[in-house]
Order: sequence, then C-alpha cells, then structure tokens
Amino acid sequence: MLPEILSVAELNRLARSLIEREFPLLWIAGEVSNLTRAPSGHWYFTLKDADAQVRCAMFRSRAQSVSWRLENGQQVEARALVTLYEARGEFQLNVEALRRAGLGKLYEAFLRLKEKLAADGLFAEERKRALPRFPRRIGIVTSPRAAALRDVLVTLGRRAPTLPCVVYPTLVQGAEAAGQIADAIRVAGERSECDLLLLVRGGGSLEDLWSFNEEAVARAVAACPIPVIAGIGHETDLTIADLAADRRAPTPTAAAELASAGWFEAAAETAQFGVALRSGMRASLERRMQRVDLLARRLVHPAERLARSRQRLDHLASRLTGAADRLAASRQGRMADLRLRLARARPNLERQRTLLAALAAGLTALNPQAALARGYALVRTPDGELVRSHRQLAEGMALRLRFAEGGANALVSKIIPD
Repeated sequence: MLPEILSVAELNRLARSLIEREFPLLWIAGEVSNLTRAPSGHWYFTLKDADAQVRCAMFRSRAQSVSWRLENGQQVEARALVTLYEARGEFQLNVEALRRAGLGKLYEAFLRLKEKLAADGLFAEERKRALPRFPRRIGIVTSPRAAALRDVLVTLGRRAPTLPCVVYPTLVQGAEAAGQIADAIRVAGERSECDLLLLVRGGGSLEDLWSFNEEAVARAVAACPIPVIAGIGHETDLTIADLAADRRAPTPTAAAELASAGWFEAAAETAQFGVALRSGMRASLERRMQRVDLLARRLVHPAERLARSRQRLDHLASRLTGAADRLAASRQGRMADLRLRLARARPNLERQRTLLAALAAGLTALNPQAALARGYALVRTPDGELVRSHRQLAEGMALRLRFAEGGANALVSKIIPD
C-alpha cells in the first residue's frame, strides 16, 4: 500500500525500482550527441534517433574498456540498464558496453562462418602442421606501412638477426583487403621461397579486423602449403584466420617470437656452450700454467746443472780415492798377517836336517838289506811267508832263501828246536 502523500525522493525511488525491475539489460542503437568526458573519467552523452533521444551515463570502469574513441555523430549500439536518475528525476541509460552500430550483425556473421568452416574441418587440430624449429626464411603477409610489420622485423632482428624475411604486401583493412590477403597467401605458397609464413596485423575494432574474418582468407590460410602463424590484433581479438592458421599468436610480436623460438633458443644454448667452453678452456689453461710453474721450479740452468754435476763428480772421486786407500790399507794388513803366519809356519831347516839324518840312520839300521849285507838271509815258505820259527817248518819243505846278493832254494832235512 502506498501512503497518501509521497515525497519527490520517494516517488523517484519507486519509479527507478519499477523501471529497473521491468527492463533487463538490452542493446539500444542510436547516434551519439552532447558527449562530455568528465575529469572523473565518466562519460555523459545523449543517444538519439530521428524521433527521440535519451540521456546516457557510462562510468569510468566501463568507459576504459572501449578500445576506440567515441565521438559525436557516431552510430553506436549500447548495452545498457534502463534507470532513473533520482536526484533530477531524469530517465537515463547506464551504459555497460559500447560497440559501433552494425557490429552485432558482424558478430552473427562471424559465428555463422565459424560454424560452417568448422564443419568443413578447417579448424581441426589433426590438419594443422608443426612449425619448423629452424626456418631458413620467413614470409610476412601484411601492409608495408603497418606498425605490425615494424614490430615483427624488430623482434626478428633482436632474436634471430641472420634470419632472412620476405614481405608479401597487401591491404589489411577495407573492402578490397580480404581478396588481397588471400592472393598474397597464395603467392607465398606458389613461390615456395619461405618455410614459414606470418599473417599479421595490429589491433583494431571488429570492423577494422573484419578482412581476416572473410571465408576467402580462411580457405587461403588452410590451403597454403607453408605452415602459417596468425598474429592478428590484440590478445583478446579472435578472427577466423586465427582459427584456420596452424598456430595462433596473441599479437604480431608474439608471432615473431614464436617463429624465431628455435633460433633464439639455439643462440641461448650456443651462448651457454660458449660460456662452458670458455670456462673449461680457462680451467685447462690454468692447470697447464700451474704445471708450467711446477716445471719451471724443477728446471735448472745448464751452468747450475754443470756445477752440480762437477760437485757430484768431485764427491764421487773423493769417495773412490778413499775406497782405494782403504782397500790398499786392508790388503797391506792382510799381506802382513800372511807374512806373519808364513813366518810362523816356515820350518827350521837345520833342525829338520839333523832330524832327517837321525831318521835316515835309523832307517838304515832297520833296512833288511843292510842285515843281509852283514851275512843274514831271508827265509820264506813256499807260500811266501817269512820264516821266523822252526815251528813253521816241516821236514822235506822247500824253502826260498834271499841273500844280500841273489838267493837259493833249499829243502828242510831236519828241524832243530830251540
């Protein structure tokens, strides 16, 4: 139940609640006029057509998302919340998003073409080719005056300065751009002078990028015999050409980085290898220098070596002389000892002669021959036994007699006992 009397504020509050409840977010088309950009960053303008107008407010947080410059006289489409500004009781739109008029139809066309080409298999992952890790030459399809070309060349010059590039010039915006882009892609494929192709353009609105949403461009990209990297617009921009390409990069610069990744990584690895090689060579050189220092300490000047050799020779000569002297002294002592022993062992010849004469006289006295010479005789039995007793004899026994000169045989005729 409403009270009998409402304040203006209460009325406007009720009206605002009713309006916002009855009208959801919706798109409204019209022409921009009375545009004001407040220091706070909010935009205020009027949206009108031939028969009516409505005040609009677009707050800073929403205005910052508009990528193009809003101007009076532009035909736009605003996604807005219908409301009432209570303080003034003014009917207005709180704008959430803006796009140029006709973009809704373009987006619908984008979706229809995307669905059609997807059904034809142009976006299938299995048909997309791997990018060469070390491309020998890179082709660039873009406008020669585009900032995107400068960004690509600067990036390639920084990451792979020796990698040659070929530019296939084309328009990238306007009614004739799609046909030229498709022709440039076909020319690059027919020439086959590059092994990787970049399709690039800087950022812009959906209308600005629409050439890359044409079917002719998408089919030229899919039919190109060279792997294609698409780097169109900003990261948030998505075109049909991006979907048809073998690889999508968020920006032209990113496309150049992706194309040169192999060479850039190889250069980094080569630099690392160079550092490791220099470090290894330095360590090896230091080891050899240390070895040289060690050998230098062991290296002796020839004069010093000769002096040492002379000193050693003198020492050896001294040792040899001492050894010879000691050997001579030892042998002289040995000789004296032998003389002494010889002197002790030498016989007394006078005494030995006297003794020898006595022995000779004794032998002479015992010599049987001497006894025989004195008239004795040696008697032997037939067996040769010397007869010393009559008991050895028998009558009739033959005996042999030996005299000092000659001998005789005899027979025992009679035995005479003692």
